[in-house]
Amino acid sequence: MKIDSSVSAVVTGGASGLGLATVKALRAVGAKVAIFDLNPQAGEAAAAETGALFCQADVLSDESLDVAFAKARAANGQERILVSCAGGGNAKATLRKDRETGAINIFPTADFARVVALNAVGTFATITRFAAGAATLDPVDGERGAIVCTASVAAQDGQMGQAAYAAGKAAISGMTLPIARDLSRFGIRVNTILPGIFGTPLMNGAPQEMRDRLCAMTAFPNRFGEPEEYASLAMELCRNGYMNAQSIRLDAGVRFSAK
Repeated sequence: MKIDSSVSAVVTGGASGLGLATVKALRAVGAKVAIFDLNPQAGEAAAAETGALFCQADVLSDESLDVAFAKARAANGQERILVSCAGGGNAKATLRKDRETGAINIFPTADFARVVALNAVGTFATITRFAAGAATLDPVDGERGAIVCTASVAAQDGQMGQAAYAAGKAAISGMTLPIARDLSRFGIRVNTILPGIFGTPLMNGAPQEMRDRLCAMTAFPNRFGEPEEYASLAMELCRNGYMNAQSIRLDAGVRFSAK
């Protein structure tokens, strides 16, 4: 797919981190971009910085997504690109023993379900709405649209306390092939990136000791990935018409230890 001013895109989680870097990469080649994000302050700031359109959106609300897509399409036309970066996690052990009382505490089911839903269900809900619109377009060079999802290397080697996060991200990777098969008849491709440790606002705020420990787990280079490196791969997955149904690690060869 050629990406230029004739192409519209939606980036979820586009107000910061990997999403914002992708918005900037798309805008740099002239694409019209709608930022979907839950945070209105960050979203408006990102839109002002990049010249994109901000649409407040909760990926776990069908109504919110429908309103956001309607706003984006009214301003930019039907999008051909979706980059899904919205997600998040928590750090809770499956079981934890209280050091003072000896009581066994379990990971609350509602907390587990919330993280899985945010990552897997939110990504799926966004894909379905994007695909329903893209399917109405005339093909360009044989295709109507391209989707890039964001999982995590935690989907394959999650650390202690990452059960919910790993499950949600593994679901994104796991549904990539069946969704690509479902959408093949409409000329829509789907690929997923599994980032390793990246310099997002959350990770940049981590204690230096933790940052050093994580960087030591990479093969090379021994550093955090730059959000622009994620954006570069996302752009290539949209451009390369033969890339479909793939889940690709972008991680400097990192393999997480148990903790």
